Amino acid sequence: MFPCLEMLFDLDEDLEGNTVSPDGDARVEAPRSGMEFPSENELTAYYKQYAKQEGFGVRTQRTKKDDDGRPVYVTIGCARGGKYQPKNINPSKPRATTKTDCKAKVNATLNKNEKWVITTVEHVHNHITISPKKSRLLRSHKRLDEYSQRILDLNDRAGIRLNKNYFSLVVDAGGFENLDFQERDCRNFIDKARHLRLGKGGGDALYAYFQRMRMQNDGFVSAMDVDDDGRLRNVFWADARSRSAYEYFGDVVTFDTTYLTNRYGMPFAPFVGVNHHGQSILLGAGLLSSEDTHSFVWLFRTWLDCMNGRAPKAIITDQDRAMKNAIEIVFPGTRHRYCLWHIMRKLPEKLGSHSHFSTGLKTSIQAALYDSQTCSKFEKRWCHLLDMYDLRDNNWLKSLFEERTFWVPVYLKDVFWAGMSTTQRSESMNAFFDGYVHSGTTLKEFVDQFDNALRKKVELETTADFNSSNQTIPCVSPFNFEKQFQSLYTNAKFKEFQKELMGLMCCNCTLVCKQGCISTFDILDEISINDCNKIVHYTLYFNEKECELKCTCALFEMRGILCRHALKVFQLSRINVVPDRYVLDRWRKDEKRTYTLIKSSYDDLRSSGDARRYEMVVKRCMKLATKISRSDERVNAFLRVVDDFDSRCDDATVGSRSESTHVGSNVHADKGKKILSPHVVRGKGRPPSKRKVPAVEKVARKRKACRKILEDAMPLGDSPGPQQPPFDDGQGVGTQQSNVTQSMPPEISRGLKILVNCVFEYIFIN
Repeated sequence: MFPCLEMLFDLDEDLEGNTVSPDGDARVEAPRSGMEFPSENELTAYYKQYAKQEGFGVRTQRTKKDDDGRPVYVTIGCARGGKYQPKNINPSKPRATTKTDCKAKVNATLNKNEKWVITTVEHVHNHITISPKKSRLLRSHKRLDEYSQRILDLNDRAGIRLNKNYFSLVVDAGGFENLDFQERDCRNFIDKARHLRLGKGGGDALYAYFQRMRMQNDGFVSAMDVDDDGRLRNVFWADARSRSAYEYFGDVVTFDTTYLTNRYGMPFAPFVGVNHHGQSILLGAGLLSSEDTHSFVWLFRTWLDCMNGRAPKAIITDQDRAMKNAIEIVFPGTRHRYCLWHIMRKLPEKLGSHSHFSTGLKTSIQAALYDSQTCSKFEKRWCHLLDMYDLRDNNWLKSLFEERTFWVPVYLKDVFWAGMSTTQRSESMNAFFDGYVHSGTTLKEFVDQFDNALRKKVELETTADFNSSNQTIPCVSPFNFEKQFQSLYTNAKFKEFQKELMGLMCCNCTLVCKQGCISTFDILDEISINDCNKIVHYTLYFNEKECELKCTCALFEMRGILCRHALKVFQLSRINVVPDRYVLDRWRKDEKRTYTLIKSSYDDLRSSGDARRYEMVVKRCMKLATKISRSDERVNAFLRVVDDFDSRCDDATVGSRSESTHVGSNVHADKGKKILSPHVVRGKGRPPSKRKVPAVEKVARKRKACRKILEDAMPLGDSPGPQQPPFDDGQGVGTQQSNVTQSMPPEISRGLKILVNCVFEYIFIN
């Protein structure tokens, strides 16, 4: 029944892994009338495989049964078939939909010979199909296989949390692109799991790591700053994807050093931008042993050289003197802005003791900042509040006023900030790393986990790209310019546009004067803040000849989104199509960005031939165990083959043992360069742990969480499928590899261990 090992495994790939995968990667022919299939399941599997290679999802649209309840007719069509039926009660927040009433489908009937025959085929789609590489994100092509279910279930029993549990499968598969499911699918299978292995090492290990990465990836750049004793001071690195992404999103960056990440007290210093979905995107990172001007100058110059000498147009940082000096030296033409949120957070600390702080002072400061539309208006209000509350001698307010061009919004209205006014982009990136590192992490451990976190960010962007191309957010108005942005902008940015469009109803626009082709409008905008409404006056200048406008709110100049005031004027002027100058390529979903084709660099331990061959054997053994574990006859046959192969491997090992001494590590550190780990240091004013969170920030986070709960009450997109029942098989707890074997019958577990070890030894020695 099982004559040889090759038949037992049904091998269809060589030891170098150059053959086609048996899991459906081979292309299938297009469906045509007259094709026959033995069963409905095989028909469905065939059309799914065809749909996956062509880039669309499928679903069973119609099934007809006979009097006995047996299916005799079926229609399998594109998943985007059918019409959108709005179900939510709030029309201002429509749910994204994939429905386009696509007619692509196949019809099949059960003939007299009990064969399923395709009768009619419709190939034409009324939408753009996605890249086959992204087909795995379509619901119909997602599949959580039994092997992954076992790993998830057993790791969950061991107390490993979900995001790390999921990443173990990603690493095992060689990347997100090799999985047929996402983290949400795993969350539907289990509700717990985390933890990720950490390596170890210091400065020398980090140096060896960077050497290896540069050899494996041409675009990888790293730099290490050492003192006279060869002890590490500062570190910088950036992969090829980050460097390429900088060409598209390097106009505005945030830089923050308020996050401790390793046992040496070196703060993590990420350069963060904003991509076309409004997501944070990493553009390089550093670790600093001290926060002085010299260290910042070194890091900024290294980063600038990495980005081919192209400095950002604008940068947002904390209010740090050393950082400011370094920016003036390295980026003299870059507009520098302080984080407004950090300054406002200091108000209770600096002015909380004032008798009128809660009864007018705080409100007056906020009004001067946010309601002043001209510089002179701000200065007038600022001087007025200083006199009213007797604060002329307050040194902190004096210093703020002297540097007002760095943080007061009205002085920054002429610069594009991509919607950012604070360094919270960097801090949100820091928070993203919380699940991967801690204050006791070594340098090498941190970089290892940085790779994993970076890959997760790439996957989030890939998912957002997929959603923007596969889902359409319905319009909420009859205006043609809304349809224009619906077809051009990513879903996230189209939502921002819709928010301004909805605010159009709160605007009252009056033509004040007209001189030639220039019209001046006075706009009254009713704004709601904390359940309180107030009227704000804006002025908008409109050039009818050039179809060009400028509003004193400066929303477009600062965020790249047309304000409600401009849309109101377009409506009154009967302008149906927004000029191209107000459609930013930065937010478009149809823009071809080459950086998305570059794979994130990371230290892939699977890249060596030994590891790849070993992994191939393990995977085939695991799949085989699932097939044969339910039959005693197959188990016994398997063990006989294993014992025979084991004896042959023993014979081969004896004759080849003397030749195996050359096998060793493929990683060689530079013998002539020794990098010492840095001294444990403490940054300016920073406790030896992660950043302290003040009470006001805790309250803000709590409110944000409440808003998130309310928003989640109406989720976007089609609702996910039903939660899969938990896989309850096996009681073992331990490492990932041993968990799988412990959940199997003892005979299979023993046979697998013997087979994997002997095959591994046989392959490498021979």
